[in-house]
Amino acid sequence: MSEELTQNEETVVENTTPDTKQETMADFEDQFDNANPWNVVKKYMEEKTILPVKVEGIVNGGAIAKIEGLRGFIPASKLSLSYIENLETFLLQDIEVRVIDVDQANNRLVLSSREILREKERAEKAKQIESVKVGSIAEGTVETLQNYGAFVKLDNGLSGLVHISQIAQKRIKTPSEVLNVGDKVTVKIIGVKEGKISLSIKALQEPQEEYVEKVDIPKAENIGTSLGDLFKNIQL
Repeated sequence: MSEELTQNEETVVENTTPDTKQETMADFEDQFDNANPWNVVKKYMEEKTILPVKVEGIVNGGAIAKIEGLRGFIPASKLSLSYIENLETFLLQDIEVRVIDVDQANNRLVLSSREILREKERAEKAKQIESVKVGSIAEGTVETLQNYGAFVKLDNGLSGLVHISQIAQKRIKTPSEVLNVGDKVTVKIIGVKEGKISLSIKALQEPQEEYVEKVDIPKAENIGTSLGDLFKNIQL
């Protein structure tokens, strides 16, 4: 009987022993690293993580937003793709940022929206270009003139090049002979390659007929002179 009790007691002890994993020093170090917000934001920077934040304040030269409880600075040049007239318009706005600089020793955390906005702009442009149909007609405005052609901004926001050979039916030395910056033009899309759009103004113009001088050619029987004609007016 006593032997049975002893065996049962051992069984109870074995069944009630918790199945725990022994923690190592490395586990404690990982927990410490994860608890340090500076290590977290550094990881965000390395992985280029996109982070949603709210602009909590406006300071000289930029804006303030918090990440992992840390105060991050967003330079004015990193808030937008264009010049910002009034930074106060960003106050309390929800924006997306990336961590671009982490310096715990100097309590420095710098954030940026510009790269994210640039990527979205490129993706949107690529999507628009994919929808462009070769052969279609579009309206646009001459943006710049170069020796090799004219850049035209289309009404859909995309830009394309009209090569100098596609500007006019006649031969021209420079685009400025027939175009000025700001001119409204109608163009034909003649090509799309590697994200670049080729345009033509000439393709929509009527071909110019070359002037040919009319010459009356005498009939064969009138060509040549008889001997009588040669001596007709000669006096002997």
